[in-house]
Amino acid sequence: MTDAEMIDCPDQGRQLERLRAIMHRLRAPGGCPWDAEQTHSSLVSNLIEEAYETVDAIQRNDLEHLEEELGDLLLQVVFHSELAQESGRFDLDDVARGIADKLVRRHPHVFATADAATTDAVLQQWDQIKRSEKGTEEEAYLHGTGKGLPALLRASKLQKKAAKVGFDWPTQTGVMAKIREEVVELEAAVDEQDLKAVDEEIGDLLFSVVNLVRFRKLDPEVVLAAANEKFERRFGEMERRLKIAGLTLDEATAEQMDDAWEAAKRARICV
Repeated sequence: MTDAEMIDCPDQGRQLERLRAIMHRLRAPGGCPWDAEQTHSSLVSNLIEEAYETVDAIQRNDLEHLEEELGDLLLQVVFHSELAQESGRFDLDDVARGIADKLVRRHPHVFATADAATTDAVLQQWDQIKRSEKGTEEEAYLHGTGKGLPALLRASKLQKKAAKVGFDWPTQTGVMAKIREEVVELEAAVDEQDLKAVDEEIGDLLFSVVNLVRFRKLDPEVVLAAANEKFERRFGEMERRLKIAGLTLDEATAEQMDDAWEAAKRARICV
C-alpha cells in the first residue's frame, strides 16, 4: 500500500503505519510549510509540553483526554523519527526495535532464566544490566544520572539510585531530622548575612525535602503540582473575598490580603 493509500487506511491494526505516512506527507515537497521547517531542536519545547500535558491528564484521572494527549506525545516520537530517517540515521522501526530489544535484555527474569521475585530485585538487576550495556561499570556510580532532567526530578532520581545500594535513611525519622538540620543551617546563614551560604543551604533544604517525598514513595513533581493547584485556588478565593469587600489586589493591604487568605484557608479552599 502506498503512502497516499495508507493516509486513508481505516484498518484498526495499521493506524501507526497511517500516522507515519501522514507525517511523511507533511514533510514532503508540497506538504505543510511549518512541518517542513522543523528540526530536532525546534521541537524540544513541543516534546516537553506534550509530556507535561499527558502527566496532567493522568493526575486528573481524565482518561478521555489521556488518550488524546498520548496521541500528541506519540506524534513527537513519529516526528523525530521522520527527521532522523530523512538524514539516514534511523527510522520509527529502528526506535521500536531498539526499545523492544532493550525490554527483553533487561527482563531476563521474564524472558530468560534469571531470578528477580521482588520490585527491588528487578530494579537492581535493571541497573546492573544497564551499566554493563553502557560500559560504565568503572565510572562513578552516579555518573550521568538524570542528566537533562529538571533539577527537582534529577534530585529524586539521584536519591533513588543511591538508595539501591543501601545509601538511605532507615526510617522517616532520620529524613525529618535532616530537614530540621538544614533549616537550622539556613537560618544561621541568613543571620550571618552570608548570601552565598544562604543559596547553598536553600539548595540543601530543597534536596532534603525531595528525599522525604521519595521516602514516602511519592513523585516530587506530582506533590509540587498539587501544591501549585491548591495555591492557585486559594489565591482565587482570597481575590474573590477582597472583591466582595470592594477591594482589588492592587488596593488591598498586605494585612487585608492575609485576612482574606486565612478566611479562604478556614473555608478549606484547597480541593
